[in-house]
Amino acid sequence: MSVKNKSTQTPIWSKAFAQPAQEFAPTPLAIVSGTVPPSLRGCLYRNGPARLSRNGQQVGHWFDGDGAILGIHFNSPSFGGEKPWAVYRYVRTAEYEVEAEKGKFIFGGYGMNPPGNLWDKLTKPVKNAANTSVLVLPDQLLGLWEAGHPYSLDLETLETLGLEDLGGLENHQSYSAHPKRDTATGDIYNFGVTPGLNSSLNIYRSNSTGQIQQKGMIPISGLPLIHDFVLAGPYLIFFISPVRLQLLPAFTKLKTFSDALSWRPELGTQILVFDRSSLQLISRQETEPWFQWHFGNGYLEADGTVVVSLIRYEDFDQTNQYLQEVATGKTRTEAKGRFWQIRLDPKSGKIIDSYQLIDPFCEFPIVAQTEVGKASRFTYLSVHKPGVDISKEMLGAIACFDHKTDTLTVADMGSNCYPMEPIYVPDTEDPDQGWVLTVVFDGDRNCSEVWIFDASHLDADPVCRLALPEVIPMGFHGTWNSYN
Repeated sequence: MSVKNKSTQTPIWSKAFAQPAQEFAPTPLAIVSGTVPPSLRGCLYRNGPARLSRNGQQVGHWFDGDGAILGIHFNSPSFGGEKPWAVYRYVRTAEYEVEAEKGKFIFGGYGMNPPGNLWDKLTKPVKNAANTSVLVLPDQLLGLWEAGHPYSLDLETLETLGLEDLGGLENHQSYSAHPKRDTATGDIYNFGVTPGLNSSLNIYRSNSTGQIQQKGMIPISGLPLIHDFVLAGPYLIFFISPVRLQLLPAFTKLKTFSDALSWRPELGTQILVFDRSSLQLISRQETEPWFQWHFGNGYLEADGTVVVSLIRYEDFDQTNQYLQEVATGKTRTEAKGRFWQIRLDPKSGKIIDSYQLIDPFCEFPIVAQTEVGKASRFTYLSVHKPGVDISKEMLGAIACFDHKTDTLTVADMGSNCYPMEPIYVPDTEDPDQGWVLTVVFDGDRNCSEVWIFDASHLDADPVCRLALPEVIPMGFHGTWNSYN
């Protein structure tokens, strides 16, 4: 009897991407085990690439997939009160609508150029995939993407309402996928990069309704890839890794944006510290090269120094290659993201010390929403299970790092279960109680579920598991919106 070479086997996680995800209307969720905490009141929103193919065409990179948003409501005043329910819909961007009508991919993205002759390639806009994250506002939900305006959606039905300029975004200005909200003031901070021979970093401050109240701008050299930033007390901090876009090959479509991004370690990592009140630059510094997609948090110490946590990679090429391979359903590149902490002087931008916090490779660090920009004891992360081949696997567990005791608590997800980014949710009645929610793809049963953990006992079984009516492909970012 012949034995199939394991290297040729399709990984179980790829079943989540095998077909474009299926939308579903508001649907009550069946309880698989446990009970929904009665004081869990609000909605979990998640966003991610849900369509990686169309009529035999494949996207060029995971980042190119059409965005779809999942809303999971608990103890909602609508659709049955105490019964949890969910809805899942694609963000119907202008480009998505055209491609759905034509039945094929027409527009380029991060890792793919549009088909056709040179004129077709040069004249078609880049597709706004609206597939990276979400921002909850009082009267709308924003579907966020890296390089364009956000899309507005209905908070309950997730119906796409159209592009949103937030009362201040110009046509050429983008609104990034990682806004930071100060829960004490309600202010929302975000940024965008305007590309060109003279690129600029644009910073925005919005009020609690999302309307832009203030803008800042600073020229930057070349065109770097800036995905996230840090709110730390009175500061906004940007770490600009030495990745630069080759402008001519990218804009003439000789290369995709992904292929035109060049790792330039000789440039080092730039640290830009801004005063969040004036949006003026305080300091600019250069340090050793590394790359990061995401920061966990930042805060101001009593001695005036700033502490920042992040997922650090030794270079850009390996993580970008791995993420490109995810779209094919089979990976072969190791992406070694490690959880680090940095302490710096904001007045000069100089790093005082930096070190790795935990051993497991990980991603998607997050803290409680009320602790963004403040000292936080716990960081929640997605981690690789011990002993797995990280070049072939996706993140297979969630965990909590206790910065006070330097301990990592890992939730046992079982075999062939793949959780998304963990979201901490406060209890509406007990300030000392919290929950950790994640959406899990079960590869053995080819289904998706919502798992609810007691935040203080993450290594115990989930207190509740809810069955979702369709498979939800692994995605990127989400948020929680508590009901008033």
